[in-house]
Amino acid sequence: MTSIPSVDLNDFISDNPAQKQKFVDAIGKAYEDIGFVALKGHFLDDTLVENLYKEVKRFFSLPTETKQNYEIPEIGGQRGYVSFGKESAKGKKEGDLKEFWHFGQYVENNPKLEAEYPKNVIVNELPEFNAIGKEAYKMLEKTAKYVLRALAIHLGIEETYFDKFIHNGNSILRPIHYPPIKEEPKEAVRAAAHGDINLITLLMGAQGRGLQVQNHEGEWIDAIAQPDELMINVGDMLSRHTNNKLKSTIHRVVNPPKELWGTSRYSIPFFMHPISDMKLDVLEGCIDKDNPKAFGDINAGEFLNERLIELGLIKK
Repeated sequence: MTSIPSVDLNDFISDNPAQKQKFVDAIGKAYEDIGFVALKGHFLDDTLVENLYKEVKRFFSLPTETKQNYEIPEIGGQRGYVSFGKESAKGKKEGDLKEFWHFGQYVENNPKLEAEYPKNVIVNELPEFNAIGKEAYKMLEKTAKYVLRALAIHLGIEETYFDKFIHNGNSILRPIHYPPIKEEPKEAVRAAAHGDINLITLLMGAQGRGLQVQNHEGEWIDAIAQPDELMINVGDMLSRHTNNKLKSTIHRVVNPPKELWGTSRYSIPFFMHPISDMKLDVLEGCIDKDNPKAFGDINAGEFLNERLIELGLIKK
């Protein structure tokens, strides 16, 4: 496959069974073939997107010492600010050329999970930042719910199977700033080749060149969304749960050509995580004689902790 398929969520949420099935078939095939789709018809409107980018750019324009007031190393970067070069891909010692922010779950009616998750960090200098971040979080979470419902149908399980696991899930909205590059990077890139940890990732800001996906032949292909599209990919949790039927694909953000070094890049992924208790044990329907069970049993919380240690965000 040499390009990313495009689908429209309006087909799935329509009252037309044929259109709904067309969406299920298209996204299922794409996730088995390459693990990425570009999705139209999501729940973010243009005004919300515009306001979110405005607030994100304002935050990253604050002085470094101001931003560092919102950095909380002891929680592994799960909320608030993570400064430039702190995160590296699994197996890489060089830090990625980026800084980022984390909005986390807004827990509803669950004191246990409220105690488990770190609290969201309020930016005093920007009165609209947190409210707009929360609204975008909720709309991306809603979009992700319907994508997972379509995948449940494709997998032959109950359509609402994932609903109970993603309600109050440990999902993260991560606005990222890739600053201008000031000198020839030795080894580092804006985001080294990696797979995502979570169930699915919904990415805003994939309109320009930079994001690349590795297909089954090992070739890197550009993943460029239209202005009204989100790029959505399978994460390692979902790949593991489906015995690699749905593919978690390696991807990266490459450095721009030298003439564009002076420009910033912004992207905003939403990492859809389940609650920590969700069992990621391989689904029975994804095991057969040609595809024996490839993974041991583990829950989402244990898996996430292992990966955060590998990424250098939590120290052993």
